Amino acid sequence: MKKILTIAGSDSSGGAGIQADLKTFLANGTYGMSAITAITAQNTTGVFAIQDIDPAIVKAELDAVFTDIIPDAVKIGMVSSPELIHVIAEALKQYDAKNIVLDTVMVSTSGYSLLKPEAKQALITELLPLAAIITPNIPESEVLAQREVKTKEDMEEAAKIIAAKTNAAILIKGGHLEDTADDLLYIEGTMHWLRGRRIQTENTHGTGCTLSSAIAANLGKELSLLDAVKAAKEYLAGALEAGLDLGKGNGPVDHGWDLKKTK
Repeated sequence: MKKILTIAGSDSSGGAGIQADLKTFLANGTYGMSAITAITAQNTTGVFAIQDIDPAIVKAELDAVFTDIIPDAVKIGMVSSPELIHVIAEALKQYDAKNIVLDTVMVSTSGYSLLKPEAKQALITELLPLAAIITPNIPESEVLAQREVKTKEDMEEAAKIIAAKTNAAILIKGGHLEDTADDLLYIEGTMHWLRGRRIQTENTHGTGCTLSSAIAANLGKELSLLDAVKAAKEYLAGALEAGLDLGKGNGPVDHGWDLKKTK
């Protein structure tokens, strides 16, 4: 069985973060491991508190995994601080990690910022160059490319700009487009438009985590980049179509926490 590592935050509701990643690894026939970068208090309605893990602990997690159970692929999700990003980048280079899938997690589905402003440049300069594939949504691609992305033509230009900063393939997810849900996969100068069907559901919590994890699992199983992404898209579409309504749907509530103190 192929072994896949997720480096990401914990989601207490189990719908995103490492919980979603580990479920996805198992569903795709691989063995999952995790290095937790943050503890979050969240559910389907929002993020209520965040506590970053000490970078020294994250480094110890990575050392423990790579010196024993060597991953066949690595998925990176929520890494909110420059210190965490630096530790992760150095460890991935130290252990010559393969098949790195970078999900540029900047904002949660509910709209909460998960990347500190001062960490953006560290993400771009230290982690992007290590990735085999980067999977931004349209708002994230705008940040990375430093340009507006409204159309499919804009997506193509943004993919070229982001790819120029790295050796990675770029998957820009088209879920924010108005007239389509098609995704763009840019590999070594070639554009691959992947048709997406828009599924009517409110159960979208953790979809980005799930897609990137499925890609990592497929790369670990030695699929090509194009085939890995296609298979991951089909897996996610099936999961959305079969989704369960688990939340009570009461909306965000004020738990009395000061998020500034918990970041």
